[in-house]
Amino acid sequence: MPPIQTPARVATAGEALIDMILGADGRFEPCIGGAVYNLTRALARQGMPTLYLNPLSHDRFGRQLADGLRADGVYLGAPDAVAEVTSLAVVSVDASGHPDYAFYREGVADRATSAAQLNHACALAPQLSLVCTGALALSPADADTYLPWLAAQSQAGKVVVIDANLRPSVMPDLARYRQHVLATLQYADVIKVSDEDLQHLALPGSDALAKARLLLARSKAQFLALTRGAQGASLLTRAGAIFHAAETAPIAVVDTVGAGDCFLAGLVVAMLDLPLAPNWGQAGVDPEQARLLLAHAIASASLCVQRRGCMPPLREEVRARVASTPLRWQVLGAEPPNAV
Repeated sequence: MPPIQTPARVATAGEALIDMILGADGRFEPCIGGAVYNLTRALARQGMPTLYLNPLSHDRFGRQLADGLRADGVYLGAPDAVAEVTSLAVVSVDASGHPDYAFYREGVADRATSAAQLNHACALAPQLSLVCTGALALSPADADTYLPWLAAQSQAGKVVVIDANLRPSVMPDLARYRQHVLATLQYADVIKVSDEDLQHLALPGSDALAKARLLLARSKAQFLALTRGAQGASLLTRAGAIFHAAETAPIAVVDTVGAGDCFLAGLVVAMLDLPLAPNWGQAGVDPEQARLLLAHAIASASLCVQRRGCMPPLREEVRARVASTPLRWQVLGAEPPNAV
């Protein structure tokens, strides 16, 4: 069927795949996933009208992926299944719940698209205000697809959010990959990055916060969200404000698959719910708004890590956790990022 207009406020572009998760018995369990796919479901499950732009396969896994999106209320920008097969990721989880990935990505469905197709689907969403990408979409091999799309959406006035969710183990030329990620981040109004991502980018700095401030200074983004695992998360603004928050309640971590994706979904939902001013972060900001952004994002991730695989929380679950879970809240500094 041809694409039809949707009421989506957010559009996502990037991988949708099957995670083959290694169990304790040595068997692999197929689970729907992929960072951008998880983000898409997480946004929709928190009540955000969301459009997923990439095509899906007509194979059994592709049908599962499409069914998962539709069940959560996601709109499909490419509703017709394609002949290419579904991407696979083999996932093993260590004793601390941290996943390791190997990807099978040649000739696959979610890469069977173009900048023109992505832009066309976005044009059919008249209420669209924000676009998200990251993870495997940051591969240099897909630059001709995603960079023109990001440029067009930015020029059209959409807020561009990019998750610098790096996968260095599957990139044959790490130096080229780092260079391309940094170039792609030049299109971002908002950057999300983990402390591990900053290590992979090989940025100078004494700690994750220093590296994050340098990354923000080298970009054009209005603000940056830094996730730091059990230590919580920080928010850095273009104007130089730095905020940090962490939940004080202990968490029984099952695994961390999808935690960063759920964090970003919580952040985006809070951004649009507040709503933030278009230039938020470029000048002084309301600390209470920063606290709400981090509280919602951290609660989303905390709920995710207490479940096996990526099972994004519902909006009411996130709100309940925000209301019931105390935060350790700090204002860490106000030195302008270009002073790094």
